[in-house]
Amino acid sequence: MATHRLLEAFRASKPAFGAWITLPGTFNARVAATASPHLSWLLIDCEHGMTSLQPGAAESIVAISGLGKSAPSTMVRIPATGASADGSAGWQIKYVLDAGAQGVLVPMISTAAQAKSVVAAARFPPKGIRGFGSPFTQTAWGVSVADYLATANDGVVVMTQVETVDAVKNLDEILSVDGLDGVFIGPYDLSLAHGYPPPSPDPHPDVEVMIQDILRRSHAKGKKCAIYCTSGSQSAKRAEEGFDMINVTSDSGAMAQALAQSLAVAAGEQVGPQGLRY
Repeated sequence: MATHRLLEAFRASKPAFGAWITLPGTFNARVAATASPHLSWLLIDCEHGMTSLQPGAAESIVAISGLGKSAPSTMVRIPATGASADGSAGWQIKYVLDAGAQGVLVPMISTAAQAKSVVAAARFPPKGIRGFGSPFTQTAWGVSVADYLATANDGVVVMTQVETVDAVKNLDEILSVDGLDGVFIGPYDLSLAHGYPPPSPDPHPDVEVMIQDILRRSHAKGKKCAIYCTSGSQSAKRAEEGFDMINVTSDSGAMAQALAQSLAVAAGEQVGPQGLRY
């Protein structure tokens, strides 16, 4: 059966902790993948990160999946620069899933029509319009072709981001889309879109009210709710609140933090508050 660590955490109703990959390169992705047994997933960011969609995402997916069944699940955030509802993001979804990604995150989704188009591109018929033909997909998953085809529609995690004014306004309709596993809160753009400063490190109190409402409405519709955090303490708090999928840090953020900490100790200083970082 085609399964993976993020999906297993979802099915067990346990918080799934992950990390954001903003830096390109297979070695970077593999180092991150082996960093902790608490890591359920890694997201390769092809929207704002420096990994190219082609061929960068596929190379990073293989670097992670090559570690075997204990490897964290691979998610890819596609650029999705088009309207999405017109199917413009379909080729990007097809590419990363054919490369072996176990989930896809699509940014800037604001309507149910856009969410339906995303789901259709990620599911095989009769649940969607995804085509079959890649010789690499099932290899990355470590299953047979038959097993992948039989279980991919339930095994691939499909999530859209909530980060615009219209996404909040249309949230109930988006959450009602069949085949959508859940939504991912982007607290930075969500804050900016509503006229508030970005989290530094926590969101504005008014944005926090919005975040808690998104969590409540997602669970009321039987969907998973994910959120982006930048520290372990922030992530632990979100896990207590009931978030299903939580980003703990990014590769670039963790590197900068570790370097600052080590150099401060070497210089006999203490590291102060980090402030705004991604």
